[in-house]
Amino acid sequence: MRPKAAAVAVDCTDLDVMVGFWGALLDMEVTYRDETWLELEPLGEGGPVLSFQLVPEAKAGKNRVHLDLAVPDIREAGERARALGAVPHGEPMGSDPERPFQVWLDPQGNEFCFTTA
Repeated sequence: MRPKAAAVAVDCTDLDVMVGFWGALLDMEVTYRDETWLELEPLGEGGPVLSFQLVPEAKAGKNRVHLDLAVPDIREAGERARALGAVPHGEPMGSDPERPFQVWLDPQGNEFCFTTA
């Protein structure tokens, strides 16, 4: 039996902040919500849902898992993310100039990347 990824879950201290940011950034609707958990639409056809779980503690340290978001232009995507409350975490980088990426932090400090790959 091969397991199927059902969700990518992100811990957070404020569900409203996270759904406001990620829902707008990815243009995704909430499909489920209760007091401590919410889910956005699947990440692609048949993909896992993006979920947020309310936890009491703030983020501490670097994420061990993060989303890489493919976009046509990382600078344009970054401008939109910044307008929604994200901040860059360093400059664009990558060993292949045709496939740059840039690390960003969402409003709760979780890392994600924009990439053209």
